[in-house]
Amino acid sequence: MQFESLNEFIHMGGHGVYVWTSFAVTVAVIALNIVLPVLEQKKIKVSLYKKLQRENNRK
Repeated sequence: MQFESLNEFIHMGGHGVYVWTSFAVTVAVIALNIVLPVLEQKKIKVSLYKKLQRENNRK
């Protein structure tokens, strides 16, 4: 499919809203699948570090 202008590309024959919305949702889901596990890993590392510190202070 070839477009004559950028405006036609964005509107995609009247389907642009659906195309760009689905594209944005897909990018958001992929980003969340990358960011959330990294944040959770940091949280777990901090928790383990604090637990290790408490155990070392008991000795």
